[in-house]
Amino acid sequence: MDDQGVQSSKFLKKVAPNLYRTATGKYYLLVKRGGKQFRRSLKTTDAALAKRRLREFQEKAGRLTGDGADRALHFEDLAARWLASIQPELKPNSYHRRVTSLKGLSPYFNGHPVRSIGQRQIEAWKIKRGAAVSARTWNIETETLRRLLNYAKDVLKIILENPADTIKRKKVIQPGVAIPSKEQFRILLEELRGGHKTTGQSADFVELLAYSGCRQTEGCNVRWRDVNFKLETMLITGGDLGTKNYSARTIPLFVPLRRLLESIKARKPEALEDDLIIGIHDARLQILRACERLGLPRFGHHTMRHFFCSNAIEAGCDFKVIAEWLGHKDGGVLVAKTYGHLRNEHSAAMAKRITFDADSKDDETAPMLKII
Repeated sequence: MDDQGVQSSKFLKKVAPNLYRTATGKYYLLVKRGGKQFRRSLKTTDAALAKRRLREFQEKAGRLTGDGADRALHFEDLAARWLASIQPELKPNSYHRRVTSLKGLSPYFNGHPVRSIGQRQIEAWKIKRGAAVSARTWNIETETLRRLLNYAKDVLKIILENPADTIKRKKVIQPGVAIPSKEQFRILLEELRGGHKTTGQSADFVELLAYSGCRQTEGCNVRWRDVNFKLETMLITGGDLGTKNYSARTIPLFVPLRRLLESIKARKPEALEDDLIIGIHDARLQILRACERLGLPRFGHHTMRHFFCSNAIEAGCDFKVIAEWLGHKDGGVLVAKTYGHLRNEHSAAMAKRITFDADSKDDETAPMLKII
């Protein structure tokens, strides 16, 4: 006999309502709630503890209130209802991620009544799917399955426990961050500026991202009304969809950012306050083609955010301040984790420019601390 149920009642002795005991003294419960029979071990040989666990289980089972139609839901029907319930709360990209995850889950769970999904089905999915996908995909699908079954448990109240709660996340090995050197950045811009109108706009987009630290969707939604040349600030709103964390932020007009904006303004004197500063939303293809022609690594939009961070660190800016410019809410933890090695490398390089020369044979009036 296992935790999923009792194989045969002939091995059990009823000792109280819904409570049974084996010949070895182990206690089991047998409870019927919401049209479903639950049979499982109470994992004890102590009578008092068994009765307390039985009462706790009965209280939990009493919350099963799903109506007849809900109790008969299959996995695919539950998925459709859950997606409809979360769509108004999510950004399009987040919603699409859940849809994609459910497509990965559907071959293993479609056709199963939700109430019949237990550890056996979860284990079969883990064995077949776990080896076929990356750790990142596995984690996203695991989270999606857990949230979906929590919806069945907490909202529809058609299952008592979530069998996906026992699934463990896999460790994701983060790829190295590709950061252009200043020279690579310069020749990339020259290549983009030397092309046709579209690549010229791409160059503006690349510079805006690199000088502001904006994400792609944030940068392409900046309007002229968001720029205050007098106060030397720029407002990042993310447009209609908002920023990643739904919080607008204000960043300084850094010197290269101000120069870029003044250059664009001079080229577009007719631009209105409500106009977008950048006329395109995506420069990925132009960047990749330019990188191929120049023999550079495959840089992209987010590469420019890395470029901004690396230069801010080299300038000696505090991690917390950089995090605020980027729109992070963790006080600089992610910046330190992702770019901390750059600070160490920069610090080591700067250290070589300082010498303490106590035994110097120079003039006695020369300072002991010399800056090269």
